[in-house]
Amino acid sequence: MLQLVLKTSRVTWVRFSALVFTCVAFSAASYGGLVTGGMADWSIFCWAFSFAGTLLVLVVELMGLQSRATVSWIDFPGAFACYALPFCLYASIIILLYFLKGEARQDEVRDHRIASSVSSCLATVAYFIEVSLTRAQPAEFATQYMVKVPGLVKVCETFVASVIFVFVSDPVSYDSHWALKWCMAVYCICFMISAAIVVMCVAGCTGWMSFDRFLSFYSLLAAVMYLTATIIWPVFNFDSRFSRSSSRPDYCRNSHGLCPWDKLVVVAVLTALNFLIYLTDLVYSVRMLLVRE
Repeated sequence: MLQLVLKTSRVTWVRFSALVFTCVAFSAASYGGLVTGGMADWSIFCWAFSFAGTLLVLVVELMGLQSRATVSWIDFPGAFACYALPFCLYASIIILLYFLKGEARQDEVRDHRIASSVSSCLATVAYFIEVSLTRAQPAEFATQYMVKVPGLVKVCETFVASVIFVFVSDPVSYDSHWALKWCMAVYCICFMISAAIVVMCVAGCTGWMSFDRFLSFYSLLAAVMYLTATIIWPVFNFDSRFSRSSSRPDYCRNSHGLCPWDKLVVVAVLTALNFLIYLTDLVYSVRMLLVRE
């Protein structure tokens, strides 16, 4: 028989706060904010994803169902908070850039957008506090891979790749040359493998002996692949020999949000950022391998 387990820990209250803020964020945006388009859809997904996951964590913990979970519950709440944090941060930035910046309207629609933006920022703060509190728990921290530096690095790798997918697909900017298609292949391959590693860690399937070696090998391979993409993407998008858009077009000055050229720049920056993240992952993976051997 299920029994409600009332907990008044700080982490629980922070999760309740995040639940409320994410609910307000996507409700205000979708009900009266009139936010439309690919960026708006992605923002609403971020809030809905964060809300649903937080609700799941609260229900499982309040009902005392941790032992019945099919995943490693030691890692799952922390891993989810690590994802919800950048998701809400990203959604906050998108709402500000695309739906509040330069808006002169003074009506109920603007009020809904402001409420959504503020709630999203507060949800970001709540998830940041949750991650900080989770990392500060000495009794559990030793076994929580996803809130340690290697786990956080994996979260960053997959999140940055997710943002790259959003910008390269609206509009599609990787089909004009085979080199850009290679960059897209790098993003996809590394994202899928990193996501699979996260799933394996949360599911507790990392006990096989060669897992640390696999992490080191994969980190090296991904770093090399991202290095090629870091070089290729700007060359084939901004070099006048391969692209017509070597400089920022004039229409971008009056563009609402980010124009296509700006998105190419963002992808170039995020590609370089993910290369550095994979490089960091390689350092930690090799270090863990040497320590255990």
